[in-house]
Amino acid sequence: MTDQPPATPKRKLPAAFGGGAVIGTLGGLIGLGGAEFRLPLLIGLFRFGALEAVILNKAMSLVVVATALPFRTGTIPFADIAGSWPILLNLLVGSLLGAWVGAGWATRMKPETLYKVLAILMVGIAAVLLFGHEVSASGPPMTGEAQMAVGVALGFGIGVVASLMGVAGGELLIPTLVLVFGVDIKLAGSLSLAVSLPTILVGFARYSQDRSFAVLGRNRSFIVVMAAGSVAGTFIGGLLLGIVPGSILIPALAIILVLSAVKVWRHQ
Repeated sequence: MTDQPPATPKRKLPAAFGGGAVIGTLGGLIGLGGAEFRLPLLIGLFRFGALEAVILNKAMSLVVVATALPFRTGTIPFADIAGSWPILLNLLVGSLLGAWVGAGWATRMKPETLYKVLAILMVGIAAVLLFGHEVSASGPPMTGEAQMAVGVALGFGIGVVASLMGVAGGELLIPTLVLVFGVDIKLAGSLSLAVSLPTILVGFARYSQDRSFAVLGRNRSFIVVMAAGSVAGTFIGGLLLGIVPGSILIPALAIILVLSAVKVWRHQ
């Protein structure tokens, strides 16, 4: 009987730390979970299956979101985040339900279908990054019940996307906060993290009912190393907040997303 190779060879652990650190820095700087950049690594470099990659991606997104939020407080205090609680509640109503529904869809999809869906969603998010982040938060285009209804609907869609891709959903949350609620772009990054955290937890609860969730137990060393790199990255990203202009970062991130989408689409 031949021994089975380990799930995560030791030679890949340095790459896991480095990838986690780079992606964590981007996530901490902008207010994202960084999953769109991590997903191609999990599928392409580390050779995880589509659903396994989504679950691992969500675990690392949880680490990034949970640590980026406090690391950003040097620029965006918790008081500013707490003062926006009506907006947070509005989006959470939809996103938590969407996260549960989306996780259920993902566990029933064929791997080939999931790869294609992930690639299409990446391209869509790249478009949002290009055309949404630069819009000035001059004020919300609507108020009252109309704003609440749109917030719940968009929150639901973001929650579905978050679960399907194993992402935090910040690339969609930030433009929503700016365009629908008229929030400043830097505050929007922190608010997106605050919405993403419970959304990810709900997606995790749903995924835990599927046997593919066992991938976390089989790859403990990989998870610990990538998580350590992610925490180091979010710390650096928090320090860089306010220094690197979005006018440079956003187009670069959109290009990376499109290239990643092509790679995932072609994956067999």
